[in-house]
Amino acid sequence: MGQIRLNEMEFFAYHGCYKTEQTVGNKFIVNINFKTDISLPAKTDNITDALDYVKIYELVKKEMEKKSHLLEHVVSRILDRLFEQFPMIIGAEVKVSKTAPPINGKMRAVSLTMKR
Repeated sequence: MGQIRLNEMEFFAYHGCYKTEQTVGNKFIVNINFKTDISLPAKTDNITDALDYVKIYELVKKEMEKKSHLLEHVVSRILDRLFEQFPMIIGAEVKVSKTAPPINGKMRAVSLTMKR
């Protein structure tokens, strides 16, 4: 069993409940941690036997391009696609952070994490 992490993927997207968020946009940070059996690629040293994290990045990028009101919806969509397209994933955790939430105060980010 192995754990692979894609850390600090940065996207500009239009997620949020407020009209301004949906038109002006915001920077989002996505972190993914997933578990998979790595015994075959560890032996073969062949990318076709491994979980290709470039493809996972592209999947996340496509999902981040779709507008949503809630981070819960964004994270759930990413998890759904991961398990649909990569059956070798045994477990996954996805965290999406909105870097400048519309809160009247100083805050670095607001984040939502889901596991399956």
